[in-house]
Amino acid sequence: MASVFVIEREEVESLGKKTRLTTLQLLASLVPQAKSKARPPVSNYRVGAVGLGASGRIFFGVNLEFPGLPLSQSVHAEQFLVANAALHGESALTHIAVSTTPCGHCRQFLQEIRSAPEISVLVTGDGDTDGSAHPDPGPDDFRRIAFFLPHRFGPRDLLHGDVPLLLENRNNRLAIASSAADSLPVEDRDLLHSALRAANRSHAPYSGCPSAVALRAKGGRVFAGSYIESAAHNPGLHPIQAALVAFVAGGGGGYEEIERAVLVERKGAVVAQEGVVRLVLASVAPTCSFSVVHCQPQISVDGDGDALNHN
Repeated sequence: MASVFVIEREEVESLGKKTRLTTLQLLASLVPQAKSKARPPVSNYRVGAVGLGASGRIFFGVNLEFPGLPLSQSVHAEQFLVANAALHGESALTHIAVSTTPCGHCRQFLQEIRSAPEISVLVTGDGDTDGSAHPDPGPDDFRRIAFFLPHRFGPRDLLHGDVPLLLENRNNRLAIASSAADSLPVEDRDLLHSALRAANRSHAPYSGCPSAVALRAKGGRVFAGSYIESAAHNPGLHPIQAALVAFVAGGGGGYEEIERAVLVERKGAVVAQEGVVRLVLASVAPTCSFSVVHCQPQISVDGDGDALNHN
C-alpha cells in the first residue's frame, strides 16, 4: 500500500509538469494538504511540514497529540517529517516548507542531521492561515536552519565526527537471544524481527541505549519505529512515538486498530522505554497487548539480516 505521506520522485516530477510549478513551489503548495492530516485533539492546533529529500522524494510531516497524555508527549510536525524520511531510507533533507515557524524544540531536533545548517526552510503561513502565504516562492524565500538557530548545540559538541548521525546508515549490532524469541507466540515473530531491525537503526549515540517498538494493527499490518535521541535530550523521539508516526504515515486509522506491541531494548539500559510505552499505549490503545524483549550485543547474523544469539 502506497503511503500518502511520501511522494516518489517520478510522481514529484509528474506533478511539477502537470501544475507547472517548480519543485520548491510544489513543496509549498503541499503544506495545506499535510496540515489537514494533523491529529491534535488536545490543542486543535494543526501544523504541516513538507520536506524534499536528496533522493527527489517528498515527505509529509504532521503534529500528533494523544488524548489523556501531556502535550510533552506530542510529536511535532518536523519530528514526524524526519522520522518519516528515516523510515523510507532517505539520506538527507534539502528543503522544508512548514505552516508555522519551527519552534525551538524542532530547530534542535533537526540538528541531528549532519547537513542541518544547510537545510533551507520556508514558513508558508503564521499558523492561523491555510498555509499558503507564499503561493509562488523562490529560492530566496527559503532560509537556512542556521538562520533560525545561529548558535547551535548539537552532535558535533558531543560526538566524534565519524559517528553516524540521523538519516545515515547505522547498525547497532543488537541481537535477540533465541530463548527470548521463543518466549513469544509464533505469530509474533514478524513483529519481533521488525522491532529488532528498527532497534538496529535507532539513533541513540548519547545514551548508548537503542530501542524500537513494533505495532501490529487489525488485518496484520506491522509498523515499527526507532528511538531517536537529541544532543539536547528533551527533543528526542521515544520509540512508541516513532512507531505511531509509522502507523499514521503508513495509512493507519484510529489508534484502536492497534492490537499488539513489542518493545525491543537492552536489558538494564540506563534509558529504559518500557514505562513510557505502557503509558502511551494505555491512553491511545488500551486493549493492545504488550511485550518487552531484551536484546544484547550481536554474535551472529541470520540470512535476513536479523541478529539472533543462539543461547
